[in-house]
Amino acid sequence: MFISPTNWEETLLPYNQAVDELVVKFSSLAAGFRKLDRPSPIESVSGRVKRVSSILDKANRKSVATSEITEKIEDIAGIRIICRFIDDISVVIRMIKDRGGIDLEVIKERDYITSMKPSGYRSFHLIVRYPVITAFGFARVLCEIQIRTMAMNFWATIEHSLRYKYNGKIPEQLASRLISSSEAAAKLDDEMNAIHDEIMEAQIVYQSKTALVDEILDNIQRLYVSARVDELEDLNERFFALYEGGDFEKLADFNRSLRAMRDVYRI
Repeated sequence: MFISPTNWEETLLPYNQAVDELVVKFSSLAAGFRKLDRPSPIESVSGRVKRVSSILDKANRKSVATSEITEKIEDIAGIRIICRFIDDISVVIRMIKDRGGIDLEVIKERDYITSMKPSGYRSFHLIVRYPVITAFGFARVLCEIQIRTMAMNFWATIEHSLRYKYNGKIPEQLASRLISSSEAAAKLDDEMNAIHDEIMEAQIVYQSKTALVDEILDNIQRLYVSARVDELEDLNERFFALYEGGDFEKLADFNRSLRAMRDVYRI
């Protein structure tokens, strides 16, 4: 039987801090792409620190002594990065490695996509060492970064729930169905990857139209303080007619005319 540390809250403090910081960093990377109106390879980011009971259970299964937990249990801190496309996973991996050890060091790689687990589990794992400065001083903690598609994550979430329900011993018939569903999820990923360019083009068109509509409405609002009310009503009517017509080029021409009006009114 393993004896837990005397103060788990202090022991886990650097792990909690590492998770908080890494979630912010990867979320900021995704936000940077979106601010530049570029497709982000990162769809979402989440993180967690294992519960003490889970840490002790894993230590028991792996025959890890309490004194070795922080060095041999590599996933006490966990970050999950979700991508839309399989190709995005390699982009995210390269982004992490390109950090060059400045703020994290890649220790291990585990590719469960090329070689999925017998259960059907697919994901790409990186074990990194990350430095933090806490209220108790400097620490370098191990953290597992899981990178997967939305389809992989959906399957893994369901499988984890079932594994918990059956205490790790999923009935054979159900396990077989899980493998079949994993293969279906893999096929879905492949299909989505095949039409990646079309999906990205559709997204760019949507983002461009959204930005144009936002600018038109902003221009009309700014003209409100200088134009006559009847002019404003006319502008609104013209906008809604063009918007319902769905002609992007005519909307762009209308926006150019609004810019010209703003020049006249010097606003």
